[in-house]
Amino acid sequence: MRFHMGLVFMETEHVVDLCKAADQLGYYGVLIPDHIFYPQELKSTYLYSSKGDGKPGWGPDTNWPDPWCVVSACSTVTSRIHFTTGVYVAPARDLFTVAKLVSTAAFLSNDRVHLGIAAGWCEEEFIATGQDFATRGKRLAEMVPALRNLFAGGWAEFHGRYYDFDPVTINPVPRQPVPIYLGGDTDVAMKRAVTIGDGWVGAGPYSVDQARTHLGRIRAHLDEARRSGTAGGAAADPGAEFPIYLGISTRPDIDVFRQFADEGVTDFICAPWLSARVGDPSDLDGLLKARIAQCERFANDILDKVRD
Repeated sequence: MRFHMGLVFMETEHVVDLCKAADQLGYYGVLIPDHIFYPQELKSTYLYSSKGDGKPGWGPDTNWPDPWCVVSACSTVTSRIHFTTGVYVAPARDLFTVAKLVSTAAFLSNDRVHLGIAAGWCEEEFIATGQDFATRGKRLAEMVPALRNLFAGGWAEFHGRYYDFDPVTINPVPRQPVPIYLGGDTDVAMKRAVTIGDGWVGAGPYSVDQARTHLGRIRAHLDEARRSGTAGGAAADPGAEFPIYLGISTRPDIDVFRQFADEGVTDFICAPWLSARVGDPSDLDGLLKARIAQCERFANDILDKVRD
C-alpha cells in the first residue's frame, strides 16, 4: 500500500517545498499532472467533467508546470520519493522529445521516475504542437514499445506504422527500466493499459462506489489479457505486480484504504494539502505552512498506521 501526494492545482511556488515535505514524512511519491496550455477558445470536450457539461474544472489561471522541470527541481532536494506523471499527454509531443526528457529525468533522479501517460482529450494542444489528434490512441500504443527500446540504451530501432526509425542511441539512459503506466477509465484506455502497460493510473478522484466499479473493470481486463496472453507489459506475467493507482474522494480512513488494497489497489493518490485554509488567501507563506501541517497530519493518521 503506497501513497502518492497529488500536485494538481497546486501553486507552482509550493511544489518544491511540498515535495520535500512528502519525502520527509514518508509518502512513497508524488503525482504530477500535465497540460501544455489553456486555449482561449476551448472547443474540446473534457471527458471527466464533474458537472456533465464537458468543461474542465479549472480555468486559464491554473498552474500546470512542466512535469520534467518539476522532477528535475524536486529530485535534487529529495532522496526517497518517486515521481509519477498523472498523466503525461505523450502523443501531443514527438517521440524523441518524450524519450529524451523522460530518460534524462529518470537518470538524474536515480531511477525514481514512473511514466504515466494517456491519449489526451484537448485537441487544441495537438493542433498547436503539430501532432495528429485523430490517431493519438494508436500512436500512443506504438509509442510505448518504442520508448522501451530507446530507454534500454545502445542502438535502438523501431518499425511501426506511426514511428519508424533505423538504429539510433540516446544518452543518458535510465539505469533501470522506467515503469510505463497508462491512464484513462474508458474501456479502450483500460484495455490499452493491461495489454501494453506496466500499470494503470485512474483519473479520479472517485467516490467509493465509482472506485470499486472502475477497479472491477480494470481487474476484468487484466484477467482477460492474461488469459489471452496478449499483454506486453507486467500484465504478461500473471505473477508480476500490476500497479493500480486510485484517488478516492472520501475522508482519510485506514480501513477504507485497507479494503481497497485487499481488492487490488497498490497505490493511492491523496491531496491532504487541499484542505488547508488561511485567513488571507494571498498569504502564500502561511498557506504553505498550513498545507505542510495537513500533510503531516495525514502521515500521522494514515501512513504511520500502514507502516505499523
